[in-house]
Amino acid sequence: MDAQLTAFLARAEQLMERIEAALPQGLQQPDWGASIAFRYRRRSSGQGVIAPVAHIGIISLDDLKEIDPQKEKIQRNTEQFVRGLPANNVLLTGSRGTGKSSLIRACLHAYAPQSLRLIEVDKAELVDLPDIVEVVSQRPEKFIVFCDDLSFDEGEPGYKALKSVLDGSVAAATPNVLVYATSNRRHLLPEYMAENLTYTHTADGEVHPGEVVEEKISLSERFGLWVSFYPFNQEEYLKIVAQWLTALAVDASSIVNARPEALVWALERGSRSGRVAWQFARDFAGRHGTVPG
Repeated sequence: MDAQLTAFLARAEQLMERIEAALPQGLQQPDWGASIAFRYRRRSSGQGVIAPVAHIGIISLDDLKEIDPQKEKIQRNTEQFVRGLPANNVLLTGSRGTGKSSLIRACLHAYAPQSLRLIEVDKAELVDLPDIVEVVSQRPEKFIVFCDDLSFDEGEPGYKALKSVLDGSVAAATPNVLVYATSNRRHLLPEYMAENLTYTHTADGEVHPGEVVEEKISLSERFGLWVSFYPFNQEEYLKIVAQWLTALAVDASSIVNARPEALVWALERGSRSGRVAWQFARDFAGRHGTVPG
């Protein structure tokens, strides 16, 4: 009988271990020393994981040209943050390829020695943002939660989770966490012509947006700092091309000769952005056999 009971208890313990393994687990602390950048992902089991990013593209603030006003605002806010001074959540909006994400990455490299860390979270996983904030709230490091190319459709669950974190919800805002988001939409939600009909006018001419418009504006207003990026003109685009060609060890005379090709490259892509300049520079340097030092 004792042997049967022992076998039964062993099988019961194994079953309990399997059940516990299948149950949702709390978000675990990663090895914070493994990287300066991390990525939050939800596995097929539903378990969320903060994983270190093994290979981070290196870019410095000096590499970013023709966006000096935007750079000054983001750098100043980030420096205040790492020094423990008051700082704002940031929304970077504007034209694609103008350096929004690169600027955040450059700030990470600049302030990583002062314990700045970054956690990238996809829009679809923003519903878990409160859990992420809770995990890092007692850490000594400063964390930027980075949401790239952020926009929402009507009714998406991540929208309310982000609003709660930006506002601090019932709990106070966590002092070692800021949200930096990039978007092509200033108000993060699609806007429709019919919504203009919801505006009302008072007798003295004051304009009041309707409830739908107010709701769409309310999320972006929770970001304390708005930074706008604009398309580059031709001369600005060529300066950025020259910067990247220099970084890729192309000599000065070849950079001058590359200008007509760079303009054709931009014309074919319908954009004079920093991303297009970088892509041209890589193509040109590759074709001419230059190797960066």
